[in-house]
Amino acid sequence: MSMDVAPRLETDALLDDPQTRIVVCCGSGGVGKTTTAAALGVRAAERGRKVVVLTIDPARRLAQSMGIDALDNIPRRVAGVGDDNGGELHAMMLDMKRTFDEFVEAHADPERARAILANPFYQSLSAGFAGTQEYMAMEKLGQLRARDEWDLIIVDTPPSRSALDFLDAPKRLGSFLDGKFIRVLMAPAKVGGRAGMKFLNVGVSMMTGTVSKVLGGQLMRDVQTFAAAMDTMFGGFRTRAEATYRLLQAPGTAFLVVAAPERDALREAAYFVERLAADRMPLAGMVLNRVHGSGAEQLSAERALAAAEILAMADAATEPATQPEPEPEPDTEPEPDASDSANPDDGQENLADGGFVDRDSGKAQARNPSAADPDVSPTSADTSAERLAAGMLRLHAERMQVLGREQRTHDRFTALHPEVPVAQVAALAGDVHDLTGLRAIGDRLAVPVERPQRAG
Repeated sequence: MSMDVAPRLETDALLDDPQTRIVVCCGSGGVGKTTTAAALGVRAAERGRKVVVLTIDPARRLAQSMGIDALDNIPRRVAGVGDDNGGELHAMMLDMKRTFDEFVEAHADPERARAILANPFYQSLSAGFAGTQEYMAMEKLGQLRARDEWDLIIVDTPPSRSALDFLDAPKRLGSFLDGKFIRVLMAPAKVGGRAGMKFLNVGVSMMTGTVSKVLGGQLMRDVQTFAAAMDTMFGGFRTRAEATYRLLQAPGTAFLVVAAPERDALREAAYFVERLAADRMPLAGMVLNRVHGSGAEQLSAERALAAAEILAMADAATEPATQPEPEPEPDTEPEPDASDSANPDDGQENLADGGFVDRDSGKAQARNPSAADPDVSPTSADTSAERLAAGMLRLHAERMQVLGREQRTHDRFTALHPEVPVAQVAALAGDVHDLTGLRAIGDRLAVPVERPQRAG
């Protein structure tokens, strides 16, 4: 009885659908999420879509793969992609601080904007405050969608489980910037002097005094100055974050969970699936990268190991018949065998670089003793072939064991989430570093990996 099979994720149908406007790739680190996002962008553009890929991952692989010297906060056109079908591919890498600066410049008058950008607390906040990267990713996504210059936006989220901070952090940061704590800190700076002290009650004065001792007086003043300058913008943070959050929930958005056929990666994938369902985010399916295969899957690991054992035993049985080569006498050379001239290939040696050397010239010695030394048993070549075959069978057995482990891990995920469509991407021989590699990934996304049915 065959194992249950997950429904197939039809990536081409997803990319071709004009109603699909945003694709968000999320997943743990090291599973090929950035490469998947880039490959989807290339494939969609070559199928006629006008695409922009937004990556938040700090690695520069996306730029290298797309032949762009450097990605920045402005979408850059990727040459040679989609031209034949009217599509376009643009790519960009989120500059968290620049996006925050743009937000300030767009929502404050020039004088106030300069004061905010020069504030030490703001500089620290925009450079690395917890949640800022994810908030600004949401902000940039909202900007791209509002411009309506592209009919498909593909987002590559940060690695690891914190990828779902893409959903959480904007709420947290918006709540912080729009919350009571900041407004309490802001009150002395807004009111100022004795009027401020009259305005604040004793409890607030004690609280701000305690915070000042903990944070330091200068930092406290920087926070208060920042809060006063940002006063007119506070409401906008939460409002914009909530608007983008609703955009992610809306029809036209599709989440893809990216994973590898490994236990930890699929455990994280299950967490993402459950979390997206809890937040009512539209999950399109899962992309399972680096799935191994074999051209001889009908030969099981057990049968391969048994055959290797038989060959090893046969090799061991012929070992005593092979006599050790006698030590040559000093200053003597063995006479060449008369049969050497019978075969034109016997007078040559295959070198490591693929060339040949004439052995009769004395420049090289024979590597194959059975071809030149009459004292070596003629069964040596057969024994070598048996050893080689046994080694190949053992390698095949190891590959089949990997395939079995991957399939069992995938089966456990499918048993927990049978409703999640899956696209399996066959492993490539090397790393993806150019458009050709991205196209190969796109082709594999569209073609299912064949796996044998297992009897139960």
